[in-house]
Amino acid sequence: MLNLGSIVRSAAGHDKNRFYAVVKIDQNYIWIADGKERKLNKPKRKNPKHIARTNAVLDFSDITSDSKLRVLLGPFNQQEGK
Repeated sequence: MLNLGSIVRSAAGHDKNRFYAVVKIDQNYIWIADGKERKLNKPKRKNPKHIARTNAVLDFSDITSDSKLRVLLGPFNQQEGK
């Protein structure tokens, strides 16, 4: 189950294999941000079929700025060799 702050990996699209945090959820889509390409104030709309869930969840109250989000997602994106 996806919740706010869940860390997900993009499984399709030009952003494939990048990690993001879920910042909004509605009935058909989720909105994701990474603090670099997709800022918190302009998240990317993504179809849930095009993401891969991880077991990691960030405390959404800790995500107060784009720079903080980049720091929290940094270890995940470095694992993929980026």
